[in-house]
Amino acid sequence: MFTSRHLARRRFVLPAKRYTHHVSQFRSVTESDLAHFSKILPSSAILSTLSSASTPASELEPFNNDWMNKYHGKSTTVLKPRTTSEVSEIVKWCNEHKIAVVPQGGNTGLVGGGVPIEDELVISLANMSNIRSFDDASGILVADAGCVLQSLSDYLVPFNHIIPLDLGAKGSCHIGGNVSTNAGGLRLLRYGSLHGSVLGLEVVLPNGTILDQLTALRKDNTGYDLKQLFIGAEGTLGIVTGVSILASSAPQASNNAMLALPHFDNVLPLYKEVKRQLSEILSAFEFIDRRAYDLAVKHGQGRALEPADVEGAECFVLVETSGSNREHDEEKLNNLLTSLMEADTPLINTGVLATSPAQFNSLWAIREGLTESVGKEGKAYKYDISIPLHKFQEVIDITREHIRAKGLLHENAVKHVLGYGHVGDGNLHLNIVANAYTPEIEAALEPFVYELVASYKGSISAEHGIGFMKTHALHYSKNAESIKWMKKIKDLFDPNGIMNPGKF
Repeated sequence: MFTSRHLARRRFVLPAKRYTHHVSQFRSVTESDLAHFSKILPSSAILSTLSSASTPASELEPFNNDWMNKYHGKSTTVLKPRTTSEVSEIVKWCNEHKIAVVPQGGNTGLVGGGVPIEDELVISLANMSNIRSFDDASGILVADAGCVLQSLSDYLVPFNHIIPLDLGAKGSCHIGGNVSTNAGGLRLLRYGSLHGSVLGLEVVLPNGTILDQLTALRKDNTGYDLKQLFIGAEGTLGIVTGVSILASSAPQASNNAMLALPHFDNVLPLYKEVKRQLSEILSAFEFIDRRAYDLAVKHGQGRALEPADVEGAECFVLVETSGSNREHDEEKLNNLLTSLMEADTPLINTGVLATSPAQFNSLWAIREGLTESVGKEGKAYKYDISIPLHKFQEVIDITREHIRAKGLLHENAVKHVLGYGHVGDGNLHLNIVANAYTPEIEAALEPFVYELVASYKGSISAEHGIGFMKTHALHYSKNAESIKWMKKIKDLFDPNGIMNPGKF
């Protein structure tokens, strides 16, 4: 029966093969450079272990290390400009003096794209957090790149608009970083990618030139759409300092349901049926395999269903609706759930429908808390891949059996192989949860996972980017001609190669 109820660091040294991109051809930051930067920025915006009033190295750790504690840099200096002109002056100096630069937003990435490899200069956009303008008639928002995604969402609430992007890291990630990685998120099914919603960008090029493409126009067919080059470029072509984005009207009614499925084979027919019945109000359709769900429960992310209700469930699906008429939307969702439960051959075992804002948030907390749960369980090797929908479980199972065949599937090595992701856009988050990061486990996974993805003509990066993690694996998703032209574009914009070297 369908029910409704109240829902209640160890350091890892990467194998040598990872360091195929050296930044030794660049000059390290010196005290004379700091003297120049002090003419541009106040002392409070300069963190350096080189200066006479040396910053403690511990204060640079959040900039040198990713949040998973997997990638580690050795930067001596972090600059925190407040304006685009300050970024421009800094980058111009660095280009002239061959100092490598790493642009950094909220540092919430998963592929090491926002941390230095060696001692590059880190330019943090954290102090660039002003909202420049918002037109509540057109829905166009213009903001500094350092604005936190959640802050932008909160700002738009009184105007009945929302940012067309929602991520688990929304409380920390920056809109500039979201654009630079072409972040996908939980509701791409409804709102599409940033390639469509971003209207314009302001970018500081590697020579310090400010490229002002910060248009507030929805239609502009005058020549090449240059902003598209920077969306997903991961800071390798320039530093995004301003973003013009089309905010969406806030839904007046939202609801969700967590469904338990007996078999993964039911996910695709369920998705088709949900799309058919919910149509325009469907905003998310998220897949969670049984191991991922169990970890979420284990590590305190909530419990959507009672233990008896999840018996026999192989996986779960979170369905969300967003519309303008609550009665209309609830009727459609209830009709869907009734038809699913009364079918001659039901696609679901059971489920829970949110009946209050608290329940709605609790169900989303399970999905959004999966990354945190995996992190609490162990050290995660994360593969963000695009593959055909019907192959999600097959990829998880093949990877698990491969690890088992290598003798690594046990508590002291790999504890879990699990998956979750966005069914609406074919994006699977394959997680291999280990007791520790080790070269042996990495060697078992790579290039195996990339070869497996390539066999399905998939992508090795659906939304996380290439960063430092996947530079050596780009050829599994891009052919030689495509990579050649990507290199030509990089050389055109950044002939000295100073911008986020060793990435992409």
